[in-house]
Amino acid sequence: MLIGELATRTGTTTRALRFYEEQGLLTCERTTSGYRTYDETAVKQVRNIRELLDIGFTIDDVRAFLPYLDRDLPGVFPFEPRCTTGYAAVGAPRVAELNQRITRLTELRDRLVSRMPWLTLDDPTGNASGERSD
Repeated sequence: MLIGELATRTGTTTRALRFYEEQGLLTCERTTSGYRTYDETAVKQVRNIRELLDIGFTIDDVRAFLPYLDRDLPGVFPFEPRCTTGYAAVGAPRVAELNQRITRLTELRDRLVSRMPWLTLDDPTGNASGERSD
């Protein structure tokens, strides 16, 4: 399939697909005219790349999973133990980073509410009735 069809089928852009290729995450063949062509496995690869990026992995992190991008991601179906170990090695720092960010945001929220007690978790608008006043 051509790059435009792959973009449509995966809900991404041709620009993103070219970027994934530049980063070594995706490969293609070229026609004699120079057009990029992809086989059917590219659909799953792109969807996996996008999911991994969406859940907080970096491009460098995703590179660690190149051998597995053409398969279902862990958590969806049983997966090879060595891959899940790889996911843990790369995923653990991401979870730790998210935990730190959540802790920091919780602290900031609590400080703000302590200084402005009328801003509650139930009604962040500060209205007793919960209605917005514009």
